[in-house]
Amino acid sequence: MRIIYLDIDSIRPDHMGCYGYSRNTTPNLDKIASQGVRFNHTYCAASPCVPSRASFVSGRFGMNHGALTHWGPGGQFHYPEGDFHSKEVPFFTRYLREADYRTITFSSFGDRHHAWWYFAGWNEVHTHTLKGGNEDAHEVNAAVLPWIKQNGKEDNYFLHIQYWDPHSKYTYPPKYAEQFADKPAPDFPDEETIQRHRKDSHPRSATFLHWSDDFSKIPQETMPLEIASRNDYRKLIDGFDGGISYMDACVGEIVDAYRELGIEDEICFIISADHAESFGEQGIYLEHGMATESVHHIPLIVKIPGVTKPGHVNDDLIYNVDVMASVAELLGLAKPSGWDGKSFLPALRGEEMEGREYIVLEHGLYACQRAVRDQRWYYIRTYHEGMYEFDEVVLYDLQNDPNQTVSVAEEYPEIIQLMEERLERWVTENLNKTGRTIDPMQEIIRTGGPFRYMLPEQWVGRLERAGWNKQADALKMKYSGRE
Repeated sequence: MRIIYLDIDSIRPDHMGCYGYSRNTTPNLDKIASQGVRFNHTYCAASPCVPSRASFVSGRFGMNHGALTHWGPGGQFHYPEGDFHSKEVPFFTRYLREADYRTITFSSFGDRHHAWWYFAGWNEVHTHTLKGGNEDAHEVNAAVLPWIKQNGKEDNYFLHIQYWDPHSKYTYPPKYAEQFADKPAPDFPDEETIQRHRKDSHPRSATFLHWSDDFSKIPQETMPLEIASRNDYRKLIDGFDGGISYMDACVGEIVDAYRELGIEDEICFIISADHAESFGEQGIYLEHGMATESVHHIPLIVKIPGVTKPGHVNDDLIYNVDVMASVAELLGLAKPSGWDGKSFLPALRGEEMEGREYIVLEHGLYACQRAVRDQRWYYIRTYHEGMYEFDEVVLYDLQNDPNQTVSVAEEYPEIIQLMEERLERWVTENLNKTGRTIDPMQEIIRTGGPFRYMLPEQWVGRLERAGWNKQADALKMKYSGRE
């Protein structure tokens, strides 16, 4: 079996045609989706990049692998039993290799984040540039396509390909953004909401869109400098969608390469993401910094020739770690006892499966939060608000407020109690599972929370040097005296 895993950084499912988006951003991915199964409610168990891809290689929740943030306490990957040779908690990559599957990654993620554990277990690691992330899709394909030409006809391999294009900065050819000039952008946020967001003083707000960047290097053909109006928002969405479109065109080249080998119809595709992106939700733009719906809701498309039912749609609550468990079962392997995922192989056949009543999601980088989501409610518990202003407890009614604009926590105390009980039980069960006594989320908070590396003086200085004195003063005021 030849399995291709397309790992698309920061893509939102609601910006893909197969998920109902009005813009034609993903014709190649849409075709693959029509031949396989589309999962409507898939979530990364932990965000952002490091926690999510640690879950990808380990098959575990962030709380259990330990890397809930990008570095420092609470961000250290816990090797099971002191190393990565555990039979109970093996690396996904090693587990496949032990079953005589060749594992290959084309990704600069480990280099970008100094996440050296990511490289464990692969037969081949291709970082293909020294950019440390944000390679354009054609740069990725320049390395991948020769590999396919030389090795594609071999059997029994797992080929992981990471594309960065939906992640800012948007550095692809500008024409891919310009193609959407006459296509309406999503209705949310409207003009009134944007003007309200402009009163916010946190980074990645409408006013501080590029809070940590060198402004002179922002590609203004595809990205606005701030969100002052719907016109700026439209430009930002055109930029995001342009990145998706460019990546999709390069996915078409991957499909063409297998067609030239004569085995297009034999290729298995898994398409997903590390996390998604906020575009106005909770007043945040162009960022993946909370345990929110907009950040954690990711696409999942699976096409397995001879297995998947074409055009099938699944509405169960799915974790990204379920992919590892499903691939293992697909290959006839037992799920290791230490993995947290649950196989969705029945859904690939178009069958009913035993779904989850709720899921728990984690974020520990820009804020320290956990969320509990079921089919109607989205509850967020904030342990440390980090660089945002956020109530300790928030509850959204997803049925009546899909953009999560108003917390109804005070109106539904019984739902709050239910969600808190679910969260407490989940934390306790997972602490017991690992045998550790310290929750990595508490390690982050104990050592200073997000402020131990957020907003150093040079970032305020960068704003001042760029002439953004109003924004610099607001940041100083917001964070003065806070710990």
